[in-house]
Amino acid sequence: MEFSIATLLANFTEDKLVAAKVLEKKLDCQDEQSINKLHIVLDVLEKVGILSKHLGKYRRLYEEDLIEAKLRCSSKGFCFAIQEEEGSEDIYIKESHLSTGWNGDRVLVKMTREGSRRRSPEGEVKLIVERSNHSLLARIKQTNNGGLRAVPLDDRLLFEIELQPSEQDLAAAIDHLVHVEIQRYPLAQFPPIGKVVQILGSDAETAADIDLVCCKHDLAKLFSPNVQQAGETISGEISKNELKQRLDLRSLLTLTITGDGQQGEGAANLIENAFTIEKTDSDNWQLGIHIADVAHHVTPELVALDRECLKRGSAVYLGKTVLPMLPEGVIERCALLPQSDRRCISVMLTIDANTGSLVEYEIQPSVIQVDRQLTEQQAEEILDGDLESTPESDKLEQILALSRAIRQQRLTRGSFELKLPPRPYFYQDEGVLGAVVVTSDQENEQKSPVIPLMLTELILLANQVVANHLQILGVPAIYRGQSAPEAEDVEETIKLAGNLGVELTLNQKDRVLPSDFQSFTTQFAESPSEQVLTYLLQATLKNATYSTTAQPHFGLALEQGYTRCTFPLRRYADLLIQRVLHAVFSQGRDRRNTRAKESVNLRHSSAVGNITWNVLPTELQQELEADLARVILPLNDREKEVQDAEDDLMGLQKAQLMKQRTGDVFQGLITGVQSYGFFVEIAVQAEDGRQLQVEGLVHVSSLKDDWYEYRARLQALFGRKNRASYRLGDRVEVQVKSVDYYRQQIDLVTVSSEKQTSDRDADLNVSLDNGDELDLEDDLDPYTDDEE
Repeated sequence: MEFSIATLLANFTEDKLVAAKVLEKKLDCQDEQSINKLHIVLDVLEKVGILSKHLGKYRRLYEEDLIEAKLRCSSKGFCFAIQEEEGSEDIYIKESHLSTGWNGDRVLVKMTREGSRRRSPEGEVKLIVERSNHSLLARIKQTNNGGLRAVPLDDRLLFEIELQPSEQDLAAAIDHLVHVEIQRYPLAQFPPIGKVVQILGSDAETAADIDLVCCKHDLAKLFSPNVQQAGETISGEISKNELKQRLDLRSLLTLTITGDGQQGEGAANLIENAFTIEKTDSDNWQLGIHIADVAHHVTPELVALDRECLKRGSAVYLGKTVLPMLPEGVIERCALLPQSDRRCISVMLTIDANTGSLVEYEIQPSVIQVDRQLTEQQAEEILDGDLESTPESDKLEQILALSRAIRQQRLTRGSFELKLPPRPYFYQDEGVLGAVVVTSDQENEQKSPVIPLMLTELILLANQVVANHLQILGVPAIYRGQSAPEAEDVEETIKLAGNLGVELTLNQKDRVLPSDFQSFTTQFAESPSEQVLTYLLQATLKNATYSTTAQPHFGLALEQGYTRCTFPLRRYADLLIQRVLHAVFSQGRDRRNTRAKESVNLRHSSAVGNITWNVLPTELQQELEADLARVILPLNDREKEVQDAEDDLMGLQKAQLMKQRTGDVFQGLITGVQSYGFFVEIAVQAEDGRQLQVEGLVHVSSLKDDWYEYRARLQALFGRKNRASYRLGDRVEVQVKSVDYYRQQIDLVTVSSEKQTSDRDADLNVSLDNGDELDLEDDLDPYTDDEE
C-alpha cells in the first residue's frame, strides 16, 4: 500500500496517542514491505520533531512557527506557500529554501521572517508531506553525452527528469510530447527519475485532448485489477429478511430523469435519484426523493475499493467521456435502472401544497422500483403537452408545481440565482459556484428549460433536510459551506456597475448578505449590460468547501448548515454521508438508557428538541469523527483538481475550434479591461451544435491608431488623441489573429481602429475636454516595448 506523509499524519487528531498497529490497519499495510516502510517513516518523523513516541505509541507535535501549506511557484523560480485558513498571509519561499519542493506540493513551512505592512512573511520548506506531480507532460531532449531527459511543459517546474530505459523507442521520440511517470523525486543532489508511459505526439495539437488532460492532472482512466475484482463481489440481490428492515416503496409510481451529466461514454448508468409524489390525507404532498444506497455495498471493509473512491474523489467529466469514481460492476448493481428492485435511502418530505413549506420529514432505508426513465428532453416535451397525457405526465406536472413553491421558499429566505450562458453541467445542485445557475442563451433567444431548475430545487431541499437532521442527532457529518464575499470586492463591483448605469447599494455597511445579490441580479435583468454585470458579481463569490462543522452557505442563504448526499455513485463525500446515516439506522440509540420507556424516532423530524443523549456509541462517534476529519483536506484538494481538469479540456476544445476560425470576424462583448489590453467574449458554434462562449485578448500593442491609457476606476482604455474608448460592457468587432493551443491563449485584434464610443461616454467626453480626467495616476499602466 502506497501512502503519503499527509495521509499518515491525518490519522493523528488532537493530542491522542496512536499505536503503530492502528496505523498499519488504517493505512492497509498488510505485507512486510509496506509495514517496514511505515516504521521507517515513523522513525524519520520522530527524528525531525513531527511525532513523539511514548511506550510504542505516537503523538503529533505542533510548533507555532511550523505551518502546513501548498506551494504555488512561478516560472521565475520564486514560490509562495498558500495556507488553507481564510485570510492567512502567503509565505514567500526563496528557491534555495524549497528543499526539492515542486509547484503544487503540500509542505510544512518554518517561518524565518515575520511579515510587515509592505513585505510578505518568509519561510523555508522543512518537510514535503504530499507530492502533487505524480506524473507530468514533458518533451524529450537529448543531453550532450547522448542521454535522454524529459523537460516538463509546465514552466513552473524548473528541473529536468532523467529517464529510465523503456520498451518504447525513445530515441525516435526526441522533441516529442510524452507522459512521464515519476519513479523517484529529487534526493539531495540527485535529480528526479521518471519513466515514459506514453508517447503522445510530436506536439500538443497532434495529441488527443483527453490524453493531455489526463496526463497533466494525473487522472486514471482505468481501475486496477484488485479494484475491479472488489467491485465484482457486490451483489444486487435483496433477501426477504433485509426487505423487512427497509421501507417498501415499490408500489409507488417512480420516475427518474437523466440530465446532460448522464450522457456520454462511461456515464449511461449513473442514475442515483428517483422521485415519487403522493397526496396525503391532509391534502398536503408527500414528495419522495430516493437516493441509490451505495454505502450498503461500498463499505470501509472493501479497502481497495474504498481507497480508490477517496483517491478519485468524484467522477470526472471530459467532454463525452466520463471517468467514473466507481467501477462498472458497482454502478450496474447500484444505479436506479427501470424495472429492477433497488436499495435506496429515501428522504420523504411532507410539503404544504400552497406555500411549499416543509411540514415534516423522515429519512428511511428503502426499496424502490423505477417505473419510467425519462430524459430531460422527454420531460420537457411532456410538460409542453407534446405527448399524450399519462399517469407519469400527471406526476411530473405535480412535481413541477411543487418545485416552484419550494423555489419560492428558497428565494424568500434570500437565496439568489445567476443567469449565465449555457454550459455542460453534471450535478443538479448548487454546482461549483455554490449558487443556483439559470441558463441564458441570449444569442438564440431560447427559453430556459424548466426541468433542470425543477431537479435542482428537489436536490437542494433533500441535501438541506439531511444536513439539518444530522445536526439534530448530533452525529459527525461532512458539511458544505460558503463564506460571504468580501465587502471590498462587492463595493468595487458596485462602482463598476455605476459606470454601466446600474446603481447598487448594500443593505448593511461592511457586510454582504445573500439578499443583496438577489436584489442586484433583479436590477441586472433590466440592464443591457446584464451579462457582464453577472460576470462581475460571480467573480466576488468565494469557493464552497467541505468541513466537519456546520457553516453558513452564502449562495443558498442557509445559516444552519448544508450537506451533499444525493450523488453517492459520483462523489465520495456523498457516499460518506450515507455511511453516517447507516450508522444511525443500525446503532443509533433512540432513548437515554435501556430503562427509559419513551423513545424517539431517530429517522423522523419529530426528533427535534427531544434528544438529550449521545445517539451513537462513544467509540463509534469518535471513530466517525476521526475518519471524516481525515478526508476533508484531500476532498477539497481533489475537487479543485477535477474542476481544473474539466475546465482545461473545455479550454483546449475552444482553442482548437478557434484555431480553425483564425481570420474570422466576430461581434464580441468586452468582459475585462487591464493595462495591457482587454478581454472579449464571443459566441461560437461548435461542430456538435453547442453554443460556446470563448474569451480572447486584444493586446494594447495591436491598437495602432492611438496611445491608449488605462483607467482602473472606469475599467476602460482611452485614446489620448482620438478619444476612442474600449470600456467594460462595450460590444466590439474583433478578428481572430492567432491561437496557442496548449496554453489556450486566443489573440484577437479589433477589425477597425476607428473611434469606439457609446452614449454613456458623452458625460466623460466633457471632462476630457476640461483635461482633468486622464492625468497619469498610480493606476495607469501604459504599454511598454517590453510587453511586446
